Amino acid sequence: MLSSSGASPLGPPAPQNLAQLNQLILATPPFVPGAGRAVLGEGPLGAFIAFVGEQPGDAEDRIGRPFVGPAGKLLDRAMQEAGIARGQTYLTNAVKHFKFEERGKRRIHSKPTAGEVKHYRWWLTLELQFVDPRLVVSLGATALLALSGKSLALSRYRGPQTFDNRRGFVTVHPSSLLRIPDADEKRRAYHGFVKDLLEIKTMSGLPV
Repeated sequence: MLSSSGASPLGPPAPQNLAQLNQLILATPPFVPGAGRAVLGEGPLGAFIAFVGEQPGDAEDRIGRPFVGPAGKLLDRAMQEAGIARGQTYLTNAVKHFKFEERGKRRIHSKPTAGEVKHYRWWLTLELQFVDPRLVVSLGATALLALSGKSLALSRYRGPQTFDNRRGFVTVHPSSLLRIPDADEKRRAYHGFVKDLLEIKTMSGLPV
């Protein structure tokens, strides 16, 4: 079992529901440098699947919704091939703010540190408690760190896992597929991702 722990750094009173948690997230100053708005999770309570990514990207920060940039579009495409509707899932990130470096007019993604992931972890823990999905999916190594509380090799733990007594699954982040330069390798990696999503669909109990 992969477990994590984290308490609110602000002390009591703790949020009693997702709406109160989201209000707190929006009211709290960003912990990562350069960040703008907080990007909240999106989807129904009791979702079949909760997908946890790393952090919002440039498009997510500008629009204010999770997984709406290039990686999100690839995730939507792969989910469609696997027969998973976005509306049946809850989408969120381990870190709620976009950490970036400015290079000219571009804002370049900067990977969160382990300390930053730990700072945000209690939010994610409460969020998943309130959403109460049937299955939690870690998209990439940063999400795996946030969900398990440990730095683990994604390749070793890819597949079914358990997070804090909750059924889970570890797979790659769709952004990693976008970075593969070789077309054949990218195609194989994408098919492997869709295969994971098919297993995720079965584990979640989504109707065929």
